[in-house]
Amino acid sequence: MDNIISFDEGNGILVCEAGCILEKLDSFLAEKGYMMPLDFGAKGSCQIGGNISTNAGGIHLLRYGSLRANILGLEIVLANGQVIDSLRSLRKDNTGYDMKQIFIGAEGTLGVVTKVSILTPARLSSRNVVFLGCKYFTDCQRALKEARSNLGEILSAFEFLDRKALDMVLSHSDGLRDPLPDSKHSFYLLVETTGSCFNHDREKLDNFLEICMDKGVVADGVVAQDNQQFRSFWQLREGITEALSKAGAVYKYDLSIPVPYMYNIVENLQHRLGDLAVVMGYGHLGDGNLHLNISAPRYDSKIFSLIEPFVYEWTASHKGSVSAEHGLGFMKADAIYYSKSPEMVQWMTRFKQMFDCNGILNPYKVLPGSSFKEGSRYRNVSNSS
Repeated sequence: MDNIISFDEGNGILVCEAGCILEKLDSFLAEKGYMMPLDFGAKGSCQIGGNISTNAGGIHLLRYGSLRANILGLEIVLANGQVIDSLRSLRKDNTGYDMKQIFIGAEGTLGVVTKVSILTPARLSSRNVVFLGCKYFTDCQRALKEARSNLGEILSAFEFLDRKALDMVLSHSDGLRDPLPDSKHSFYLLVETTGSCFNHDREKLDNFLEICMDKGVVADGVVAQDNQQFRSFWQLREGITEALSKAGAVYKYDLSIPVPYMYNIVENLQHRLGDLAVVMGYGHLGDGNLHLNISAPRYDSKIFSLIEPFVYEWTASHKGSVSAEHGLGFMKADAIYYSKSPEMVQWMTRFKQMFDCNGILNPYKVLPGSSFKEGSRYRNVSNSS
């Protein structure tokens, strides 16, 4: 199931099977002058069907939106073997309910995605990336505001990482160096622009940097001068996950939090854990997605008890989401109540029972175990009527 079925070069619409590797799709599109609207570190192994089933986000969501905004149609196989063909290539279709949205982000619990029609953006020739140092997290927020105002349509990514995350990747990755070696900062920003005219884009980027420097928002920075430096800057951001795995035990959380409070949980948790572990934060500042990571020498029940349910309770109290882009799966299924009301979970359970009454598709994923008992009650009521 890894075949490309068709590509409309005039409109940038790709139709392919769910087993296609994301990076291979992007390479195919590059030859046509297009690109996939999502990008992340695991692109060399992840499949587009899995990306859709988890509604994967990635570094370019700020520019191109979520997968929900780019999927035009799906082919889905239900638990009873029925094939639902909504593999359309239309940008506009308001004939009834948009049923494909139910399956996007459902983590394979309602149906199996087998084919996809996706809108792909043009691959623009002008790319710039800048690595910036900031003193305070409030400065990072101010820089984001300036980027939105002064970079506008060419802004394609706005990532942040704290000093602990940078030290982690520098310590456990070969060939990478600190882009700003003469000074240490508490926070770092990686800002990318993508456009069609290098001179125009560079002028806007230089103006943005000048404004940030003049206002004291940014303390230091460097612009990538060639493709090698461009890649090395991104490797600092994308290599954190691998570096953490080499450092020892790691507790990982994928949270969506209102940007003004985004880093508070990192500071609160570090104070809570003290010398037991190192807490670091990085992620997609442009869309409020924090990757919270706790690094420790080994897995320890005491550390875990201090992390959970504290992290979930804190996130819920700040109107955040306990799963921003990676899904709930099995381990975090019971945490759904921190982000969804009991009534909402009840309706999700009804959808599960309707599409998969025997619970054979990814059982015990997404929905908490207690909901399956309630689901059987719904099924019995339905059968009796």
